[in-house]
Amino acid sequence: MRHLLNTLYVTTQGSYLSKEGETVCVRVEKETKLRLPFHNLGGVVCFGQVSCSPYLMGACAEKDILISFLTEHGRFLARVSGPVSGNVLLRRAQYRCADAPEFCASVAKSIVVGKVANSRAVLTRAVRDHPGEGTAPLQEAAEHLRRVLNSMRETPELDSVRGIEGDAAREYFSVFDHLIVAQRDAFSFAGRSRRPPMDPVNALLSFIYTLVLHDVTAAIESVGLDPAVGYLHRDRPGRPGLALDLMEELRAYIADRLALSLINRRQVEAKGFDITESGGVTMDEETRKIVLKAYQKRKQEEITHPFIDEKMPLGLIPFVQALLFARLLRGELDAYPPFLWR
Repeated sequence: MRHLLNTLYVTTQGSYLSKEGETVCVRVEKETKLRLPFHNLGGVVCFGQVSCSPYLMGACAEKDILISFLTEHGRFLARVSGPVSGNVLLRRAQYRCADAPEFCASVAKSIVVGKVANSRAVLTRAVRDHPGEGTAPLQEAAEHLRRVLNSMRETPELDSVRGIEGDAAREYFSVFDHLIVAQRDAFSFAGRSRRPPMDPVNALLSFIYTLVLHDVTAAIESVGLDPAVGYLHRDRPGRPGLALDLMEELRAYIADRLALSLINRRQVEAKGFDITESGGVTMDEETRKIVLKAYQKRKQEEITHPFIDEKMPLGLIPFVQALLFARLLRGELDAYPPFLWR
């Protein structure tokens, strides 16, 4: 089994990353702040005005260490990766399967089943942890999602799967506000908003989704697949369709639960969020550091993978799911097994 490596998140503005021997060196105003060996590193994420030397980018590309560049507030800008790796026959199989409507519908169905089941698990867990009269909307939404899962027993058309996914997401987020049990005045949630997020909860969700997407993209590339060619998400230039596909089943379990935990445990506060001139909401640097630290800690938690029945750090789930998808394309599996939170 692959080992979970560290991800280096650089948030200090004006930082400069360079290669020194077999280490990544981080300098701020010509003062060395950190050295990290390449063999301990799985990825680098740079926020805002953070620059990297060409030699460092070349070394990271050679060692399959993905570098992602984001705005200071977490919007994806670009990434640096090495030459296309992996078995060319595997990628050709990926492209052929993406042109087969029945295969796409089957994969999309599995992904949506995983997403809906994990979203429902978040709701039912909240009902158990916080019993009371206020849980009625959560119970109703969980029942709605149960009916959605039952309706997907027969393989529908791809467009129908996408419609079902959209309906389930709307139902889930319609009661998301009831999952917030602390700081409710500061962290009220009226619905999902993006580009820009219009409240602190959406800002937190969008930021964590970006972190998860980076990890899923790196996992897909590590097994030799093309992150741009998806099955649930339509092809669009510049969009990592397959990464977004495999991320769907992980949103509720990894990202949503972390966001709720940060709010309900008062690890983040309203003062850590700012309203921009456009009305969007962003996190300040200190809050971003808190979220990044919590995300790294969350990835270290051990779970037993429901399909391969092995214990592993939570951060390896994207890699295992990418590996299972590659096995499907090779014909070693009859269907894609989504990650299901037990």
